[in-house]
Amino acid sequence: MNRVVRAARLVGVVWYLQLRMFAVSAFEALMQLIWPMIFATSAFLIFRVNGDRELLIFAGLGASAMGIWSAMATAASNLLQEERWSGTLELLVAAPAPLALVLAPVALAMATMGLLSMVVTLLWARFAFGISIPVADISGFLVSILVTIAAMAMLGFLLSVSVIRYRTSWALGNALEFPGWLLGGFFVPLAILPDWVKPLSYVFAPTWGLAGMRDAAAGRSPWLQCAICVALGVAYGVIGLLLSKRLLTSARRNATLSLT
Repeated sequence: MNRVVRAARLVGVVWYLQLRMFAVSAFEALMQLIWPMIFATSAFLIFRVNGDRELLIFAGLGASAMGIWSAMATAASNLLQEERWSGTLELLVAAPAPLALVLAPVALAMATMGLLSMVVTLLWARFAFGISIPVADISGFLVSILVTIAAMAMLGFLLSVSVIRYRTSWALGNALEFPGWLLGGFFVPLAILPDWVKPLSYVFAPTWGLAGMRDAAAGRSPWLQCAICVALGVAYGVIGLLLSKRLLTSARRNATLSLT
């Protein structure tokens, strides 16, 4: 029981400290506020040409969730590389706490910052373009947001440990950002994607989280989508945990942790 309490305290402290670091970072402000608003503006200008209100709501919800994925794709994949550049990666690995318990709350803090991006994007849609998002099921909508954030945090954790042996991990994160918008159905309906792409969308947690948000907003039941999103998030976490142990063992054995 004491181990569980200590682990929970570690996760909470790391999450809080990382949020404070993000709060004073100009780069994070650009990533979480300005960057999503630029793409949201482009989407709104394109979708409002037809004057279809349902399409505007579709685009508004997709744009609001886009910031969370952007935080994960770029920042999480570059997480360990930044520690390597700072000379602190070896200290994190050598610390008594498991590396997974350090990386997971950092990824959760990134996803939490994405929540701020979501709120700002919705406000931008409302006051700059007059697009209000009606939500028929408030509780289902809020639960969908929370499970999406948690699942994306686990996906960010998986990305961060996957690139521990990759020198230019930031490039991988940038490369994943735009495909993620397509796979998750942020702006493009999944029905028009090629058949060979759809299985990838189904194992991509944001697909189900965003579907849950849209269903809750429309008054439909979002609980199946939320359950699938949670299941995928758990799967990401388990795979990331196993992968982190294997990669760290390999890095220690071959003395390649710093990649120098």
